[in-house]
Amino acid sequence: MPDDRSTLQDEAAAFLAAHPETRYLDVIYADLCGVIRGKRYPIAELPKLARQGLAFPGAVFLLSINGATQDPLGHGFSDGDPDRPVGLVAGSLAPVPWSPVPLAQALVTMRELDGAPYPFEPRNVLRRVAERFAALGLTPVVAFELEFYLIDRARAEGGGPLPPVLPTTGRRDAATQVYGMNEVEAFAPLLAEIHEACRAQGIPVGALSAEYAPGQYEINLAHVADPLLAADQAVLFKRAVQGVARRHGLQATFAAKPYPEEAGSGLHLHVSLLDQAGRNVFDGGAEPASEMLRHAIGGVLATMPEAMSLFAPNANSFRRYKANNFVPVSRSWGFENRSAAVRVPSGPGAARRIELRTPGADANPYLALAGLLAGIQHGLEQRLDPGPPAASNAGTELDPAVPLRPFRALEKLRGSQVMQQALGADYVAAYAATKWAETEAFYDQIGPAEYAWYLQAD
Repeated sequence: MPDDRSTLQDEAAAFLAAHPETRYLDVIYADLCGVIRGKRYPIAELPKLARQGLAFPGAVFLLSINGATQDPLGHGFSDGDPDRPVGLVAGSLAPVPWSPVPLAQALVTMRELDGAPYPFEPRNVLRRVAERFAALGLTPVVAFELEFYLIDRARAEGGGPLPPVLPTTGRRDAATQVYGMNEVEAFAPLLAEIHEACRAQGIPVGALSAEYAPGQYEINLAHVADPLLAADQAVLFKRAVQGVARRHGLQATFAAKPYPEEAGSGLHLHVSLLDQAGRNVFDGGAEPASEMLRHAIGGVLATMPEAMSLFAPNANSFRRYKANNFVPVSRSWGFENRSAAVRVPSGPGAARRIELRTPGADANPYLALAGLLAGIQHGLEQRLDPGPPAASNAGTELDPAVPLRPFRALEKLRGSQVMQQALGADYVAAYAATKWAETEAFYDQIGPAEYAWYLQAD
């Protein structure tokens, strides 16, 4: 089993005693695209699931954004879609406060028949990368920041999103007031319920702020000295935000660029490294950056082209990358510089960290973090120099070495020795094959602009 059975059984018994009203249990996971999938069971089956586990076909982790199987590397219809054992993730069992029926949820993780972690599960991909740091005597401390939009459940003509109607005024939101407190007050009950839901599920949320567009917000998660747990919490946070918004009659979207002319939504990743004595190896003492910090940044910048398809997983993701838009478009770093791909925030040396600002909010948290950590380790091993920090706007021009189109990014990932070694060569090949087929299917669609631009009248 993936986790200690006695621990899971004790956890299940304690949950049932504390929440006797619960009627159902959702066992869930995030697939390659970050889509939450799973099964719903009567709560009476929880003790059995904790004791024996369950089974899913392995190919469910390799679906496209629309749930289609692409049969990558023969996983799907070619191999008969066989089941593999699945177990609950210890510590993830929690109530679902926004559900209209008394509901619990728990993450699950998959194993091979011999007990090895299933290599095509994104959570296990991150596990593989994290174990490489453990072998070096280093522990990544990770925090996620996620931006999202609240949008109306109705759609504009053509299917585009509409900003929500403000409960305080009855008018549709049209303001762009970054850090605006009126915007926070406008949806105070909804935002407070997100915080309460996260607390009920053990997700350590912190500050929230209004961002650069109507209905756009950011909520920060606390630093966690466990990459798997941090990514678990990010996945569950996204589910909580979407569930609470739905309860309030709205939709929450983590799409990277829902509005062509408004700000995109990013996933900002903060990472520091502790040695076995608990010291932050990025602390440079009297210097603003330690040698290991510089090497780590060097590795992230060197591998950024290869990791872009993990940071920007679909066609909409790449619409976010525009010059002079507070979105990184170059291999750059700087101290307190939000135009750079890697920002080193100010603060005491013991808290020194890097912030990767490249990924979109639509990125799979497990895979985005795996790509970042792979770059950090590569930089440490090769002692890479990131060059001088950017002292001014680093986003004035697109970097030709950074692939800012889906197919180019997938080609870079396919050819990356660093990512193959860190994430697993088979996983890189399966991910690239799945997203390549998905992207081809997307571009096979004809949208309104194509008709308007290219359809000639007789």
